[in-house]
Amino acid sequence: MLDTMTPLQRGTAIAKGESADRLPCNPNIANGVARIYGCKISEFNTDAKTLAKAQIASYRKFGYDSIRIFTDLFPWAEAMGSKVVKPDDNTVDLAEPAIKNIEEISNLMPADPYKDGRLPVQLDAMKYLVDEVGDEIGCSFGVVGPFTNAFFLFGVEKTLTSIRKNPEVVHRLCRVSMETVKAFVEAGIKIGLTPSISEPMSSCTVVSPKVFREFSLPYLKELVDFINSKGKGVIIHICGQKNKIWPDLEKLDIAGMSIDNVASIAECKKIMGHKTKILGNVDPGGIMYSGSPLDVRLKTLECIRDGYDSPKGYTVMSGCSLPVETSTENIKEMLDTVRDAEYPVNINKVESMIADCKKKMNQEDY
Repeated sequence: MLDTMTPLQRGTAIAKGESADRLPCNPNIANGVARIYGCKISEFNTDAKTLAKAQIASYRKFGYDSIRIFTDLFPWAEAMGSKVVKPDDNTVDLAEPAIKNIEEISNLMPADPYKDGRLPVQLDAMKYLVDEVGDEIGCSFGVVGPFTNAFFLFGVEKTLTSIRKNPEVVHRLCRVSMETVKAFVEAGIKIGLTPSISEPMSSCTVVSPKVFREFSLPYLKELVDFINSKGKGVIIHICGQKNKIWPDLEKLDIAGMSIDNVASIAECKKIMGHKTKILGNVDPGGIMYSGSPLDVRLKTLECIRDGYDSPKGYTVMSGCSLPVETSTENIKEMLDTVRDAEYPVNINKVESMIADCKKKMNQEDY
């Protein structure tokens, strides 16, 4: 089945309660777009046009519903003095935090998004993206939350220790991170894109709900409110489990909640579905990367079954960014499965499709 609407047309129709050709779907291919376009991931660090063109090429190939400029978790810390490793053809990683001891915190300065590190490259990529496809698909850009960025400025172990022994240090790191993030967010919004926030260190898998509420939530709320004040909604993604902080997240004025594959769509829908759109949560590693197309089809259908009737809307999505080498066959299978499920979703048909998948899996030749 071929799409008969552009992503913007589809999203607008669904928001108005009108007919659409299918549910929205975003596989979240991330740096895997380099494989689609035929470039090295390292080119995204210096060449804005290549970064944007790779995103566009992947969208053209698969026809998904959102394009995002986001290369890795570290551009903001790097722009503030942290050192990173830039592999020739893989994703950037943190090499050394900006500061080694508490006394150096006063040396940290907010980054200028127009001058520092790789931030200008990302802003230029945003401009190209909007000019080329902004009239047909929603264009967004990613940023890390202040709490997560604090870890990349001081190091994970030292930040965790400071949470226990010197909490004011963590608040200072979050505050200077907030200034960097706000400046970048404002620059991206001026270009015409919508921000999304990644807060992996806020996961219940990493810190306790008590720590989240004291050190992350206040800054997350401030950032969300800042984005809303600029006339934009925002989607938040927190890796891992969030079961103990769903009520806290529900209070944030966000446009969407992207959930990890270890989290429950049903639980998120019950607590947050009346207020915000839900996105997720096909396993990016165990299913999208390691699984067969039939595995992808089954899990995609199960996600549709669990999320299609969420009151504020639902988008089929992977639980996090896909591994770079995820097969194009599996990405295509996710989109084709969403197309086969139709819209409005016929839950009886979806249940029948799930049963068919399980029957095939039980056959001896599978």
